[in-house]
Amino acid sequence: MNRRIFLKNLSKSVVFVPLLIKDLSANIIQNNTHETNNSFDIEPDIYLDNKDKYDLLSVRNKLKLIQRHVGYGNFNLISFDRMIKVAKYSSKIQRFNKKELEFLESIFYYNPSSHGFFGHRISSNITDIIKLKEVIKIPRTGHYLFKGQPEKTYHEMKKDIGNTIILTSGVRSIVKQTKLFIDKVYKTKGNLSVASRSLAPPAFTYHSIGDFDVGKKGYGYANFTERFALTQEFLEMKKLNYIEMRYTVNNKDGVRYEPWHIKVI
Repeated sequence: MNRRIFLKNLSKSVVFVPLLIKDLSANIIQNNTHETNNSFDIEPDIYLDNKDKYDLLSVRNKLKLIQRHVGYGNFNLISFDRMIKVAKYSSKIQRFNKKELEFLESIFYYNPSSHGFFGHRISSNITDIIKLKEVIKIPRTGHYLFKGQPEKTYHEMKKDIGNTIILTSGVRSIVKQTKLFIDKVYKTKGNLSVASRSLAPPAFTYHSIGDFDVGKKGYGYANFTERFALTQEFLEMKKLNYIEMRYTVNNKDGVRYEPWHIKVI
């Protein structure tokens, strides 16, 4: 049984057994010193193990090069196997080595409940693909939506709110979510606890099955902050009975408040 199949099988049980995370993720994490404040214990943040930081940097760089190679829009849909082929046959990227692939598998198959993320596992296999016939590209956004309810909901929002509401993120393949998560871990200096509060780990994103993000045209990065909740666009969204946010204030998944994230599934 190869490592990928072994990890996939283990992932079915790890959801219920958080203690398996060290074995499952090849020791990718380590705890901070446990602190005490006014006699109350503060749960320590969990960090990427120092020995895995080189793999994070090398994988992050290759994913950035692959995104540049295939284009931003196409990268939203790229599969794990396609990613490997692009790296292998591009002289500017070079193939993923064994340690890098093990690191990618660890990031996908581990159990993030150990550091406070309690969302549901959406994807069970790192090689899951986004079928092109099931998605549609939204003009002038660089993003895709799943056909059916997600596409219908977005166009209804455009009709009811106006053209100032825009799609800021739609369909995300496992590879795309992996890049976003690794970028976040990098920016938080390896802090998995902090990273997962603002971005779901690769196997746990609803963007892979239907959810999408919206924002105010011209609002830039503020669309991905709580400032979006102060916009007229958001106030109009709240009036629409077919709109529901995935990550409300104090949600049980352990994710920050995301007023821009539309729940479809």
